[in-house]
Amino acid sequence: LSEEARKPAVHGYQSYSGSPVLRKAFAEWYNKYFGVSLDPASEILPLMGSKEGIMHISMAFVNPGDEVLVPDPGYPTYSSVTSLVGGTIRTYPLDESRGWQPDLDSLEKEDLGKVKLMWTNYPNMPTGAKGSAALFDRLVSFALGRNILLINDNPYSFILNNEYLSLLSVQGAMDTALELNSLSKSHNMAGWRIGMVAGNSEYIKTILKVKSNMDSGMFLPMQLAAAEALHNPESWYDTVNHTYRERRKTAESVMELLDCRFNPDQTGLFLWGRIPDNIISCEAFVEEILQKAHVFLTPGFIFGSRGERYVRISLCADNERLLEARRRIEKLKL
Repeated sequence: LSEEARKPAVHGYQSYSGSPVLRKAFAEWYNKYFGVSLDPASEILPLMGSKEGIMHISMAFVNPGDEVLVPDPGYPTYSSVTSLVGGTIRTYPLDESRGWQPDLDSLEKEDLGKVKLMWTNYPNMPTGAKGSAALFDRLVSFALGRNILLINDNPYSFILNNEYLSLLSVQGAMDTALELNSLSKSHNMAGWRIGMVAGNSEYIKTILKVKSNMDSGMFLPMQLAAAEALHNPESWYDTVNHTYRERRKTAESVMELLDCRFNPDQTGLFLWGRIPDNIISCEAFVEEILQKAHVFLTPGFIFGSRGERYVRISLCADNERLLEARRRIEKLKL
């Protein structure tokens, strides 16, 4: 980044569609880890973080009155952006009893005539549930049969996860789906705002029409540095996950201290746990810990009504901070 930023020619406006170097690096990354072949010139669009992609996609495809399927619990931005563009939020439940996967059998029985778009997010946030080839195959078939644009938000594949899966690897996905990805989580580059959306060229062209009216390109040295990061060896992810495993172990001990039940197989940057049955209110539970121990646990209800009995611990804090949180909670003797 420093080396490229010193070059006088890199400080002008950049292409709306991103540097060919970065697009090529994303294509090689997807081919290497996900087994997905993408045309870097037409099927990949770099973004200033995948979060802006949620807005661009919604502006490009959702008209006022269109319904959008949003997971509950799920990333709140899916709902807020749907409202901003005049769409109608239609939540679909994710339940622990189903492994936090959608009940497509039930959805298929509903009137989905107004549904334009469906958000999915696997590996999942906040639940840590993993996706599977079988799930993705079912989702693609579901979307194809109903002319629904399916989007998988996929930033967590490399965090505490041994299997890299992309929705776009499923047969037929390129005809009905898009996938968002981000270097914020996989490469510790959150502040850089480097992400991408991938899919068939017609979808990408439509999104680019919106994006080209929203920004004037991404700083070229950041794009070139991101391309270098995408070429890191697989050992890079092993090193990162060593740190996250240490933090995860501490976070699990906090959950156990609070008598919260959790699935040890969950993946991603967070730990999701169910509060004890004798606790009446999740809000009161986290408020007591905040006021008495000065430790904040994210209440699950902010991700939707299905998260009411759950809390989330972030692994973004360093391990010493997590250990300090545990020490403070221990003193409460809850």
